[in-house]
Amino acid sequence: MAAIGEVIDDKYEILKLIGRGGMSRVYLAMDKRLNKQWAVKEIEKRARDKNNEVVIQSAIAEANMIKKLDHPALPRIVDIIDNDNVIYVIMDYIEGEALSKILETEGAQPEDAVIEWAKQLCEVLDYLHTRKPPIIYRDMKPANVMLKPDGTVKLIDFGIAREYKEHNLSDTINMGTKGYAAPEQFGNAGQTDARTDVYCLGVTLYHLITGHNPAEPPYEIYPIRHWDPQLSAGLEVIIQRCVQQNPDDRYQSCAELMYALQHYEEYGDEYRAAQRTKLKSFVITAVSSVVCLGLALVSLGISNSLNESDYQQNLKWAENASGDEKIEYYRNAIEIDPTRVEAYSLMVKAFDDDVFDSEERKILTQCFNIAKADQAEQLTKQDGYADLCFDIGSLYWFSYVSANPNDSSDSKQGRRESVVWFQRVLDNTTDETNENRKKAKIYKDIGELEDKIIKETKRDNDTGLYTEYWKSICELVDDIYTTEAKDKMKLEVCRVVENAIESYARDFKSEGISQEDLEDVLDKVKSKVDEISDAKEELKEEKDELVKNRIPKAENEIKRVFNKSDNNENNEE
Repeated sequence: MAAIGEVIDDKYEILKLIGRGGMSRVYLAMDKRLNKQWAVKEIEKRARDKNNEVVIQSAIAEANMIKKLDHPALPRIVDIIDNDNVIYVIMDYIEGEALSKILETEGAQPEDAVIEWAKQLCEVLDYLHTRKPPIIYRDMKPANVMLKPDGTVKLIDFGIAREYKEHNLSDTINMGTKGYAAPEQFGNAGQTDARTDVYCLGVTLYHLITGHNPAEPPYEIYPIRHWDPQLSAGLEVIIQRCVQQNPDDRYQSCAELMYALQHYEEYGDEYRAAQRTKLKSFVITAVSSVVCLGLALVSLGISNSLNESDYQQNLKWAENASGDEKIEYYRNAIEIDPTRVEAYSLMVKAFDDDVFDSEERKILTQCFNIAKADQAEQLTKQDGYADLCFDIGSLYWFSYVSANPNDSSDSKQGRRESVVWFQRVLDNTTDETNENRKKAKIYKDIGELEDKIIKETKRDNDTGLYTEYWKSICELVDDIYTTEAKDKMKLEVCRVVENAIESYARDFKSEGISQEDLEDVLDKVKSKVDEISDAKEELKEEKDELVKNRIPKAENEIKRVFNKSDNNENNEE
């Protein structure tokens, strides 16, 4: 046991004990060289103690895992010190209080606060789940969530987190906290995955919102309004779905859960009643019109809304509608049968393909969330599903706009979000000659590489990525150059090229890409932009911005990088 005032490794002075577990202690320490406070986790080595060996291995695995991660809601590991009898893990000191302590002193927490914490936890879990390989946290509970003074949360204690093994049938070791752990964490019920963390988060939210510990009597997760009728019906629905025994019945990802939390009021009884009233009124009006024409279509009643007639009728109404009304008809059809591709595809085609905005994105996400797990699985097996995914990915890639259409960060965000849809194209088509499959591979690679370059640059580990990135860009340009591309696509490809050159010309050069290569590709996309007519005002503005500002900047950057190099070589001579 470290003593107060002791200096570890001639660097970390122990200030006080701030926590303890079964086989470990956590101290607050001062880095004497950097004048910075750290948390020091101390794990004693005990001879012939198998439990202790597991704890030590777990601590080392935890440290090595966290060292690879970079997220504001996760602590950093900065040092691991292995002494003869003790292992010290040096990590960020997190100022704040565990949510378990807050529950002990204050009881159930306000709904708004719990939902905000839930969103932050969804975001960090989604970050973990989208690593390669995915990291499954497995120990979400109030004691492992620190609330900082600024209101943000940090996730701590990765002692039982594990990397998801694609071909494993089950976990090597069953671990988790009783009461919070999902059923599959015990009893060889299969390998834990992202849905396991969805379950644990749901139980954590239940404890926070009701104040009732699931590890204590009555050992059952009741609907939250059993304890407090004033709580939101929408939040109750969300938590109940999270804690389903069968993983297939839960939210299938934290991204899906995040969307539900952002729109939890829409899951409530009042909202659903209003929607039913709206749909009922809608159908009554339609039936009245049909009756006037002498067609007795009683089957359009609400009680029979799931039959083929209703599905097709909504598609027919959509044909003659426009704007929001058209989209509403397609949404109705999807609610009737979420397993069929047709209504989704028609809705996507009804969106403005020049601008895919946040409202359209919201509607599309809502429609995909209508399907239950088994229905979503059926949808993926339908003819045309891969084409649907390609159309959605293309909307994100070429047309996504959140605020400023001239802001390249918006375009990059759209490309990042397109990756999952293009991956589904690849997963659901095996024909290597399929044009959509070939395009999806190019678009996905660029979206992934842009994100990877940003992350690896921070770690100074980006060598080799620029050659791969430039190869994908050239494939993209060749594709646009040899096909009849829409004006919006020409603009977006030009934006990708000029932004890549302006940002990474020096890196491209360092990996052997010549000035002529860069200039040739830039000239190609510039010629495509010159072909664009000025029929649409918004496209004219984008074209002018590229031609007058962005492309010249990329051209100047090429000259600056290569001329500077030439000058240096001349000086050396």
